[in-house]
Amino acid sequence: MQNDVTATPGNNEDATRRYYESGDVDAFYDTVWGGEDIHTGIYTDANEPIAAASRRTVDRLADRFEGVLAPGASVLDLGSGYGGTARHLASRFGCRVVALNLSATQNERHRRTNTERGLGELIEVVTGSFHEVPFEDGTFDAVCSLEALCHSDDRAKALGEAVRVLRPGGALAFTDIAAAEDVPEDVLYPAVSRLGVSALATMSFYLRRLGELGLEGIEFDEHSGELITHYVRLTEETTRREKELREVISARYVDGLLENLPLWTAAARAAHLRWGIVSGRRPV
Repeated sequence: MQNDVTATPGNNEDATRRYYESGDVDAFYDTVWGGEDIHTGIYTDANEPIAAASRRTVDRLADRFEGVLAPGASVLDLGSGYGGTARHLASRFGCRVVALNLSATQNERHRRTNTERGLGELIEVVTGSFHEVPFEDGTFDAVCSLEALCHSDDRAKALGEAVRVLRPGGALAFTDIAAAEDVPEDVLYPAVSRLGVSALATMSFYLRRLGELGLEGIEFDEHSGELITHYVRLTEETTRREKELREVISARYVDGLLENLPLWTAAARAAHLRWGIVSGRRPV
């Protein structure tokens, strides 16, 4: 059984920050993932570029905010990474986006890209933790997150913070890689330890927790089968471009990728993982 909540929030934040501030990580995401949206994709076919599939995930998640986001509205992006989601939401809805992210290095890159694309006035990039969101209750019309909660060591607290800052009637939507029910921790640990955590949450935990927090209309739009395609594509691209990667990334990091990615593929094929879009609304 998965341990969904650990005792003290934020214990692994330094490890997460160090991971995402690595030049190796930047070079890998640029070369293989496209350097914009770094999360699981929704694919039209088994050979589609990873970047295109990852952008489709953002668009599907943004659909949950139709009728909520518009010019003058605001959305909080938790664990915003390089800013692909924030820029997409600002461009699609004309809304204000606050992008909260641990890594100061990623955040500087995020700000530069926003300015280059003429979105600097709509997007505010804030360095901080989703365990302690630095905004008042009921600040935002919507809150989103794409595969950031998997790095948390207190997901219950992180979800509590997300709901706390939602206005009445506000919408929450997020994706995260979860463990299938009753998969022992030690089965997935070899893969997930690279994230700086000992275990993944389960979808039943996420759905139960959102209910405890008072959200309504809670849904899980499941796309777990995409994990197989996604990790196969990542492994294929990393292997195909291994020589190129070794010119810009340390040998140790490339070796780690080639060892770790097949573990995720195997876990997905064994149906040990679940993935999709979770959403709900705060009551008016």
